[in-house]
Amino acid sequence: MGTLYNTLHYWLVDHPIISEYEWKPGHTPASSPLFLGTTIVTYLTLTLTLHHFSHLPTLPSLVLSVVTTLHNIFLCLLSLVMALGCTLSTLHQTPRHHLHWAICFPAGSTPPRGPTFFWGYIFYLSKIFEFMDTLLILLSGSRSRRLSFLHVYHHTVVVVTCYMWLSAVQTMFPVGLVTNASVHVVMYAYYLLSGMGLRPRWKRRVTDCQIAQFIFGLIVSVFMLYYHFTGSEGCSGLRVWAFTTLFGISLLVLFIDFHDKNYAKKRKSA
Repeated sequence: MGTLYNTLHYWLVDHPIISEYEWKPGHTPASSPLFLGTTIVTYLTLTLTLHHFSHLPTLPSLVLSVVTTLHNIFLCLLSLVMALGCTLSTLHQTPRHHLHWAICFPAGSTPPRGPTFFWGYIFYLSKIFEFMDTLLILLSGSRSRRLSFLHVYHHTVVVVTCYMWLSAVQTMFPVGLVTNASVHVVMYAYYLLSGMGLRPRWKRRVTDCQIAQFIFGLIVSVFMLYYHFTGSEGCSGLRVWAFTTLFGISLLVLFIDFHDKNYAKKRKSA
């Protein structure tokens, strides 16, 4: 067990590429505001254009099935690695005199470097890769039914949020990363099994987990605010935290509405 832990710790925390990582705006790939803005505008333009393009061809079912399966396997495994990597990195990087570091980066004295920020960067890039979710929906025969406002809104704003986590050294981002990546392990596992025709019975639990992550984030925020207002330095990136929190609340409302429409009403009708 010790050997396995040491191996994981090396490849997820201690490897020089990870341990010596530093976010440098304008120098780190994909770190400029121009890149972020161009990416978001391109995503929205293509999504809205292709969604209303009636002659957009659909992929053959076999090709779509293979591509979707590979996509779900990759994101399920990546989410697992990110959750584990960020957890180990945060524990490793937490100062002994500041045990609540994961939820309150000391303002003005937390540079965006080290393994925790490496996984924040990988998480940010993964959210751009998740635009593939939208493309696969557009290339399927059910795009009019599956492409919702919640889907496009979530995929768009989450990229902006993850960018600001790094650029503003936002307090609490390790909590958001680990919880979201953990939920995505479950979500992409469900998508994978469904695509293979297995149709697990725990579809509702995926939405329950998504709702739970936002509630958990709000609860942890209470403790962060306590440390911010009672500590000597305060917590870093509080304005971005406020934006992230408002975004999380909006998603909580939308997911509760989705839950009500898809599960509560069906249960009543049954």
